[in-house]
Amino acid sequence: MTGSTLSPDVSTGDGPDHARYDGITPDAARRESSARFASAVESIDAGRLEFPLPGSGRTTARLAALQSIAEEDLSLARLVEGHVDALAILAELDGPPHRPGHRWGVWAAEPPGTTLEATPSGAGWVLNGLKPYCSGARSCTDALVTARTPEGRRLFAVAVDPRACVPVEGSWQAVGMAGSDTPDVHFDQVPAVAVGGVDSYVRRPGFQHGGIGVAACWYGGAVAVARTLHRATAQRADPHADAHLGAVDVQLHAAATVLLRAAAEIDEDPSDSKGQARARSLRVRAFVESVCSEVLTRVGRATGAAPLCHDLRHARNVADLTVYLRQHHGERNLAELGCLLARPQDSR
Repeated sequence: MTGSTLSPDVSTGDGPDHARYDGITPDAARRESSARFASAVESIDAGRLEFPLPGSGRTTARLAALQSIAEEDLSLARLVEGHVDALAILAELDGPPHRPGHRWGVWAAEPPGTTLEATPSGAGWVLNGLKPYCSGARSCTDALVTARTPEGRRLFAVAVDPRACVPVEGSWQAVGMAGSDTPDVHFDQVPAVAVGGVDSYVRRPGFQHGGIGVAACWYGGAVAVARTLHRATAQRADPHADAHLGAVDVQLHAAATVLLRAAAEIDEDPSDSKGQARARSLRVRAFVESVCSEVLTRVGRATGAAPLCHDLRHARNVADLTVYLRQHHGERNLAELGCLLARPQDSR
């Protein structure tokens, strides 16, 4: 697994989507992703796999590395993206140092009806309650977790002890992204270290930069899906399939260009002194999500049921990307962008 320059073109070769994949059942998918996640983190710690910090002047390389892993396996990309995002957060908020061999997750989902509470305990804190959507719940050694305090929401670093951080059985039934192992986790008196102050997790510029990293993963997943269409058109002349391939290429080219521009803008203003990071993140994520959705539709219309029924890797790519894209908040995010543009004072 090595990072490459973001490519605006549909690959023509036998790319990463041909990697070995044994994950048929959710448990098998989880075990395989966990093993590959551990291997990827070992490569990151050894410097064989590089993810420059966002805003370091090499954000393009960071996005390209995320894209490359996503082309190979979106569940693995979800775990790696969480790990490298955690390292960026720790650096930005002066959190505890990363130790080699430790695998980090970022567990920050807060849907209605679930609450994780943090209470002071001695010189530190303890966490109690339920946290939903904890990717890598059984493979991460550490996690950055958002929780509620009397003063407001804060971020905490925890060691993932399976005796105190207990995945809720049956809470992750997904076929798509099964390997990301994203169940709800019940916290029971889990010791925690505060990282940053109240709401500093979401107010820091890196929160917006990290959202664009997720979009790079979506893009990599779409490139992998598109390869099935490219192989089909190479094997048999079909003007309708050719038209779909042309449209897919246009969309992927545009998405790659948008990601490259976003990377350059992040490097030009890493601290967001111009106040453009939120609008940038909303635009990029919305556009890349729309591109990925069109790729899924066009590849499906052009190739029919056959690859979904007979090609396990392609079927998994489609299922994974379909689920991963739902991390985008759709019209809610578009409404926020519209409000930000029309009434900037209401969006601060």
